[in-house]
Amino acid sequence: MTKAELVESVALQTRMTKKAAGEFIDVIFDNIGKAVKAENRFSYPGFGTWSIRTRKARKIRNPVTGEPMKLKATKTIGFRPAKELKDTL
Repeated sequence: MTKAELVESVALQTRMTKKAAGEFIDVIFDNIGKAVKAENRFSYPGFGTWSIRTRKARKIRNPVTGEPMKLKATKTIGFRPAKELKDTL
């Protein structure tokens, strides 16, 4: 599903305009992002949990030269689906 499809679906289900539904969805995802950044996680019961994960530093190879390189530790966002969501698949 694309953002446009999500906006259209929300607009139909809530009888909002597409513009209002798009703004509404943007606000929701913006707040999820802010919560993950501030609290290191965001949980929505029955759907899942977004959390910050740390990837360890590791050795990689340059694909062009084949030379070994070191990649620094990085942070990423992970999603863990709730049991209820997994059971619907």
